[in-house]
Amino acid sequence: MPDTDLLVIGAGPYGYAAAAHARARGIRTRIVGRPMSFWREQMPSDMYLRSGRDWTLDADGVHSFAAYFEERGLDPDEHDPIPISVFLDHTEWFREQKRLDVEQAMVASLTAPDGRFEAAMSDGSTITAERVLAAPGIAHFTHLPEWYDEVPADRRTHTSERVAFDDLSGARVAVIGGRQSAYEWAALLCDHGAARIDVVHRHDTPAFAKVSWAFVNAYVDQTEAERGWWRSLCAARQQEITLEFWRVGRLTLEPWLTPRLAREVVTSRPRTEVVSVEVVDTRAVRLALSDGDRLEVDHVVAACGYRADLAAVPYLAGVLDRVSVTDGFPDLTPGFETSLPGLFVTGFAATRDFGPFYGFTKGCPSAARIAVGEMLR
Repeated sequence: MPDTDLLVIGAGPYGYAAAAHARARGIRTRIVGRPMSFWREQMPSDMYLRSGRDWTLDADGVHSFAAYFEERGLDPDEHDPIPISVFLDHTEWFREQKRLDVEQAMVASLTAPDGRFEAAMSDGSTITAERVLAAPGIAHFTHLPEWYDEVPADRRTHTSERVAFDDLSGARVAVIGGRQSAYEWAALLCDHGAARIDVVHRHDTPAFAKVSWAFVNAYVDQTEAERGWWRSLCAARQQEITLEFWRVGRLTLEPWLTPRLAREVVTSRPRTEVVSVEVVDTRAVRLALSDGDRLEVDHVVAACGYRADLAAVPYLAGVLDRVSVTDGFPDLTPGFETSLPGLFVTGFAATRDFGPFYGFTKGCPSAARIAVGEMLR
């Protein structure tokens, strides 16, 4: 008999949601990983979230974000936008309410030698399971420009690595990218005294306005109501929805950033990209831009987002030859199952087959219900 019916690998929002719902449905479940480690260690402690208070982790609708505010005695209007510290406290509260005992040993490798899964753990132990749900965090999928390695290592960071800013006080910084993380990191650099910040991106300068994410609700509901809904759409309709998501979620940024982006410090450079890099001296690099300008900077921050690549998840190496992959994404059934029976994948790596909303915490409860429902079919 295996040690558990379901092994959930990953102790982030998608892992929490799936483990809690599986247990509620009577599935023996173990969850492994470092609790919310990406959020705690690779996001700035003074950042804010774009998510709303109606975004919950609970697939059973009991321990919602709203319930957290009520139990903690917090006024939601005083926490809008939501500080990351409040969100992290909420996830810890959720874990306690659901009695999720996260085992903090990491999975070193996963194999499936006889139809069951064996996870070799970093502490030398082994966990056998009938099924595995992997919720790999986006830290595995950082996307970097082709020229990035030409910048000396001590003068470059990806946003997932740049969580402190005091060392860049007085510095000239180029932020590469033009979405929420790029401009929020620019605001944080302003807060910490950077001398000059150039935000370089290929699209137009985004708008800064309050937006509603309510349009996503209908798409998530449709995904649950109709198995395989997103994949059944024609390419044109997928593109139309993706563009809607892009306009609201990518090209419209939060208005609370505006007063923090000092005009005398921050320059937006839309419709441009870096074409070459020159190391000037031990301190500076010169970036040649596609519009003919040249920027001499002390540091480069890559805010270029993430790109799925299942092969970049180390613990999956032992089963990857049995998992069908397209453009770095696993090919999933309507129940989040891969081509290797019993192996499920949720989170950012599932967005090709389920839509862009499943890369946000908004998709956590829905993904949990769908995947666990598939296991019980």
